[in-house]
Amino acid sequence: MAGSASLGQSIDAVIDSALGAGRIVGTVVLVRENGAPAYARAAGYADREAGLPMLIDTIFRLASLTKPLVAATALALAEESRLGLDDPATRFLPSFTPRLADGSTPQISVRHLLTHTAGLGYPSLLPGDPYRAAHISTGLDQPGLSLGENLRRIASAPLYFAPGTAWRYSVATDVLGAIIATVRGGSLADAVSAYVTGPLAMIDTAFTVREPARLAVPYADGSPRAVRMAEPHTVDDWTFSPARAFSDGSFQSGGVGMVGTAGDFMTFLEAIRTGGASVLTRDTVTRASANQVGRLRHEEAPGWGFGFLSAVLTDPRQAQLPSSAGTLQWGGVYGHSWFIDPAAGFTVVALTNTALEGCLGSFPADIQGAVYADRHVAS
Repeated sequence: MAGSASLGQSIDAVIDSALGAGRIVGTVVLVRENGAPAYARAAGYADREAGLPMLIDTIFRLASLTKPLVAATALALAEESRLGLDDPATRFLPSFTPRLADGSTPQISVRHLLTHTAGLGYPSLLPGDPYRAAHISTGLDQPGLSLGENLRRIASAPLYFAPGTAWRYSVATDVLGAIIATVRGGSLADAVSAYVTGPLAMIDTAFTVREPARLAVPYADGSPRAVRMAEPHTVDDWTFSPARAFSDGSFQSGGVGMVGTAGDFMTFLEAIRTGGASVLTRDTVTRASANQVGRLRHEEAPGWGFGFLSAVLTDPRQAQLPSSAGTLQWGGVYGHSWFIDPAAGFTVVALTNTALEGCLGSFPADIQGAVYADRHVAS
């Protein structure tokens, strides 16, 4: 395995500290440098109470790592001219007509859905939140809910803003998933398999758990250490229903619904880093990896834009990060993070079974800092 001893020591120290403090229960961290394996470690527990160790091929609930897989599927369909990025959502979903607060019905395009500029959102705990009032599912909760019913609920809530005028992380990829299923004439799972996971031989990545014994038990932030998730379990604005991963009656959430391994997801990221492999053309990857939202994210995330697959780093100094401009980065609320730094040649996947620490806590930034600890990456 390539990679310096100091790289391994730096990442080991981050992992050991987080495990020792009880901030995470288990993790799998993979690093590739210019395509060569530079680091791989499974540590901690997949099931702490049963004493089952985390393994390099442990399966995780992927949460928002699902989004770029579904976005890539939509882009592959666009390459076949089966949908257009500027097509209105109503071309495929005629009844999906959410309104603005003034009662008008703006046009939401596929492009708006890909870039989270559609005016949609996620439920929050803020008083009077319309998504909470409409019982809209994030895709993490409400086992047994159908896609049609969730789309109806989404369309019943007022848009937060006119499409294209602002950026807000949202259920947009669930709507996109419904469009993909309509275009292909089958299920979203079939489409993602046909265009992404199948061609890349991502055999453990799907909307259903084929080997339940390999699925990591989910944990959540707690004191003095992370706690095993209940059913359901709420952390901040997020409600998790771990049993949803076993519910065939639950809608296939294009935003958060898949399960998979760190190795499978690394395969996908490396395909993107190297120009699309058997999934997308290089031109499509170049457009997907470019900032598509101008400065719409700069107020809440200085130095960051958003492409068709993830956030895009536009100004490392503003963002106060060691990564290069053009870095793609995102995570998954069940406890995951990832990034591709094309200029430095790094591709990093860090999956944990601990929400929210593994996604929104200090762990992702600490891993990133360790990767660059002995590097000086030009911005």
